[in-house]
Amino acid sequence: MANVSVAAEWQLLHNRYYRKPELYPMPWKHVDLARTKVAVAPFGGPVSVIRDDSKIVQLHAESALRKLRLFSSSGRPLADTVWRHSGGRLIGMSWTDDQTLLCVVQDGTVYRYDVHANLIEPNLSLGKECFEDNVADCAFWGNGLVCITEANQLFCIADFRNPKAVKLADPMIDEMPHCMAVIEPQYTVSGNVEVLLGVDDAVVLAVEEDGVQRLGEGVLRGPLQKMVVSRDGKWLASFTHDGKLLVTTSDLTGVIIERECESALPPEQIAWCGMDAVLLYWDDMLLMMGPDGEPVHYLYDEPIILIPECDGVRILSNTSMEFLQRVPDSTVSIFTIGSTSPAALLYDALDHFDRRSAKADENLRLIRSSLPEAVEACVDAAGHEFDASRQQTLLRAASYGQAFCSNFQRDCIQEMCKILRVLNAVRSPDIGIPLSIQQYKLLTPSVLIGRLINAHRHLLALKISEYLGMNQEVVIMHWACSKITSSLAIPDAALLEILLDKLKLCKGISYAAVAAHADKSGRRKLAALLVEHEPRSSKQVPLLLSIGEEDIALMKATECGDTDLVYLVLFHIWQKRQPLEFFGTIQARPLARDLFVTYARFYKHEFLKDFFLSTGQLQDVAFLLWKESWELGKNPMASKGSPLHGPRIKLIEKAQSLFAETREHIFESKAAEEHAKLLRIQHELEVTTKQAIFVDSSINDTIRTCIVLGNHRAALKVKTEFKVSEKRWYWLKVFALATIKDWVALEKFSKEKKPPMGFRPFVEACIEADEKAEAIKYIPKLADPRERAESYARIGLAKEAADAASQAKDGELLGRLKLTFAQNAAASSIFDTLRDRLSFQGA
Repeated sequence: MANVSVAAEWQLLHNRYYRKPELYPMPWKHVDLARTKVAVAPFGGPVSVIRDDSKIVQLHAESALRKLRLFSSSGRPLADTVWRHSGGRLIGMSWTDDQTLLCVVQDGTVYRYDVHANLIEPNLSLGKECFEDNVADCAFWGNGLVCITEANQLFCIADFRNPKAVKLADPMIDEMPHCMAVIEPQYTVSGNVEVLLGVDDAVVLAVEEDGVQRLGEGVLRGPLQKMVVSRDGKWLASFTHDGKLLVTTSDLTGVIIERECESALPPEQIAWCGMDAVLLYWDDMLLMMGPDGEPVHYLYDEPIILIPECDGVRILSNTSMEFLQRVPDSTVSIFTIGSTSPAALLYDALDHFDRRSAKADENLRLIRSSLPEAVEACVDAAGHEFDASRQQTLLRAASYGQAFCSNFQRDCIQEMCKILRVLNAVRSPDIGIPLSIQQYKLLTPSVLIGRLINAHRHLLALKISEYLGMNQEVVIMHWACSKITSSLAIPDAALLEILLDKLKLCKGISYAAVAAHADKSGRRKLAALLVEHEPRSSKQVPLLLSIGEEDIALMKATECGDTDLVYLVLFHIWQKRQPLEFFGTIQARPLARDLFVTYARFYKHEFLKDFFLSTGQLQDVAFLLWKESWELGKNPMASKGSPLHGPRIKLIEKAQSLFAETREHIFESKAAEEHAKLLRIQHELEVTTKQAIFVDSSINDTIRTCIVLGNHRAALKVKTEFKVSEKRWYWLKVFALATIKDWVALEKFSKEKKPPMGFRPFVEACIEADEKAEAIKYIPKLADPRERAESYARIGLAKEAADAASQAKDGELLGRLKLTFAQNAAASSIFDTLRDRLSFQGA
């Protein structure tokens, strides 16, 4: 049968067993819980101890200055620091979820410490009212805090990751409440913290930010002396004025348990043990009460602290750390005295097997049908054990049973072995994190590793990460940063070798992040050496800039070809260096130079001109000046005929002079010269005519506009200035006269002298103006009969078109003309006759 000594340690509360194994004897010295304030972090976290300044205590050989001392749960010292803070008496102390120690003093200041007793800046304040009225009491949860002042006003910081003090609704009470409890925001309907206050009346006040409710009317028969909310926020355990334990719903609408306690005095502490029992502690007695049955008594001759966990309560005393928990069902089925469950028989079968007894086979035959359940129970029971030898025996029993079980998941034992190896490693007294398996699963391995590296247990964290197949980068990164911080005496070169030896263990690790920490720690040379090993330019370049290595950063950015990185470096150097130095830097990097030029063309013309001048690129400066002149012309302020045309002309003349200095840009120089001349003439014309219609038009348009306005002298001047050819001049003047329908002037112009390109422009201008009568004057003067025929056809004269076509003797032309007059049968017949005649002559 199973070992009866295991079950002999259990206590029965109604129909449930509880056990209280000792996790560690406490080796600390000069710690008396009766003289100190204590805060213990959940999930096996550290213990903070400081002398209670609200008590009169005898100082033995210790200093009058108080010390804040931090220990592991196994009592090993972690760190200490002298408490030198002003602000009055220390009111409360607690650990947050990320293991930051919060210390609230009387004036409402909140001091924060890490696990190495380093003060975290800045200190926080609960507000002016707390400073003026003094904090009287406070309550903590997860990452939050609620305090009550001596003026009975409540203030809250809901999350220390975003520390903002908020005043809650005024509870309107004159006396300090007997007790205070908090329902966390995640368990309230409103999503805000809810504070329960036990006052003199037979009610509980539920205070939130936007109002106060009275709970428990008709349910309570008097004031509550102590109360505590369950972990899931559903239940409220309280000690009443008449010495009873009362368990209700958290909104006090229903009573679950009401039982007499053995003392009418309110307990010093009250805590939930899991979700099945409530613990009440008086000066020398710990009472555990459940829904039914006789309560369980534990007697102590020294003060204790109750630390609620998700699956039990840790009990800290001057000499030991214990864990009170409900015995798991799997453990009960195996170790209960007289148990004949399959798991118990399997455990017993292993004992017989070790003693080479045939009874082992008999036990296996009895439970063959239930063997998978028995194996599973042994594995589960092993997971809940703190004793390593008992874990091993239970796992051996499971492995023994698995050998005869074909349908059992064989990786179950392997997974449990992994978990237990991790748990046993962190439970060792040197580490002192006594996690149960349920706490471990709720905490998660990644958070556990985070806590180990924060405690500078990097080697163990690295081994656990490797063992569980997790990313080791976080551990190595934290180790490297810690090593840099703590190795001020080690030279940069030696420290670099130490760091690289470990950093190379993790592929893809960010050397840039380690280098950034080195730079932050004042070791810029080490940072520069480290960043050289960073393969990712996106991380390497920004860090090089931050440590002042701009030239190397520019080289790396241009080598990788990432334009965003190049621009980042360019803008950084641009702001830090003098223009000439900046120009010299980018001139040596073609990609950086081209990107700078592209950007500056759009946004920094003047700076770009300086760059081109410094590098002797005069033609590029000229192009910029020319572009500026056009931009000036687009300015809404530059109305036609305005004085702004003067500056435009000057800009173009500057561009012309720069173009003239290079033989390769003769064309641009001439074009700029003529552009300036044209602008000047157009400006004069606008001043003369008082019409803003000339500037920025072409030479052709300028001439045409002058003729249209009747200013033939100005048109001739433009023709002469810009050496406009006679052919172009005739075209422009003919169409300009046709535009204003000055047919007399047009006819006179045609007779001045023989047009250089014939009379075709006159015909085209008249036809476009839809003046057939005028066109008929000039069509006969066309030298080419084909042109005459087509012109007659365009104005609808079929006979004349046919006569001209017959002179051309072009059959194809006759075919086209026939199609033109397809709707006119008579005209079509004329063209057919002519084409037939032409064909006959050819034959």
